[in-house]
Amino acid sequence: MTLPALHSTGVLYRRILAQFPQDISLAFAYGSGVFKQQGTTQGQMDKNMLDFVFAVDDPVTWHTMNLLQNRKHYSILKLLGPTTISSIQNEYGAAVYYNTLVPVDGRVIKYGVISTDSLINDLMHWKTLYVAGRLHKPVSILELPGENGKLRAALVANLKSAVTASFLMLPESFSEEDLFLQIAGLSYAGDFRMVIGEDKSKVTNIVKDNIQHFRILYSNILRDCPQVVYKPQQGKLEVDKSPEGQFVQLMALPRTLQQRITKLVDPPGKNRDVEEILLQVAQDPDCGAVVQQGISSIVKSSSITQSIKGIGTAGLWKTVSYSSKKLMKMWRGWRRKPSVSQMS
Repeated sequence: MTLPALHSTGVLYRRILAQFPQDISLAFAYGSGVFKQQGTTQGQMDKNMLDFVFAVDDPVTWHTMNLLQNRKHYSILKLLGPTTISSIQNEYGAAVYYNTLVPVDGRVIKYGVISTDSLINDLMHWKTLYVAGRLHKPVSILELPGENGKLRAALVANLKSAVTASFLMLPESFSEEDLFLQIAGLSYAGDFRMVIGEDKSKVTNIVKDNIQHFRILYSNILRDCPQVVYKPQQGKLEVDKSPEGQFVQLMALPRTLQQRITKLVDPPGKNRDVEEILLQVAQDPDCGAVVQQGISSIVKSSSITQSIKGIGTAGLWKTVSYSSKKLMKMWRGWRRKPSVSQMS
């Protein structure tokens, strides 16, 4: 199966990528500076920060080279050296090290560095759903995993998991847009930044203007899935909601999510096996809500720890500046919403 991702030929992104050490197994750009979101003009897009993630096989070597090339990108933590920076990257938060508010080629960018192994782990098992969640949505792939078949397989497995989890939380019949809204919202469930710091209509804004991009990502998976009737011409889907169908879907979920569901359902001290617990959940009318709670628990813990880590990796001034920009976006999104009196 070919990797269902969007390839960018954008010269700007490649010019930016060229300014970093080239030992990168996967690079992608994402977010409101890359894909148009509802309520955003092209002019605003051009001013938005560009977000990147670089997966690297050897973080210590990569940070060593990047400190030589781009020392100014780092906060005061640069004084600790590449080995400590790599330890901070791998051992805390979501295993990503971000440098933010970096001016490059006339644009302001933020880039996160993650080890290839940590990325594969998140894609396959949803350990933090931090980078895996970003890859549920359309991204612009700049550097593809060449010979790394394991990474390619993990990227596709992550998309399949997003579909399976969403099926469990949706009714028997739903539209393509319903599915894409559910998928796009997975990595925001439980994210404390959605309470303060993010535009509340963010998920809708992401999906509404990018339905075609979501189709490119998911149409092959939906066509090949034996548990759904997919009618692309009408944009409609019907999924198997029988206990047997839901059990198959629960058994296909990533390992960390299965563990979180087990913890939610199984009373302490009972120690039943995962299969037995998931069989019980499959027969529960609130099955979808249990899956939602499991996802929220993963996202909540990783979003908090990664944000705390971000204060150190960005530095205090950049943290205040970045947070104020997020709050302004949240305020603008709130002001765009029609009031009750306008709707009636």
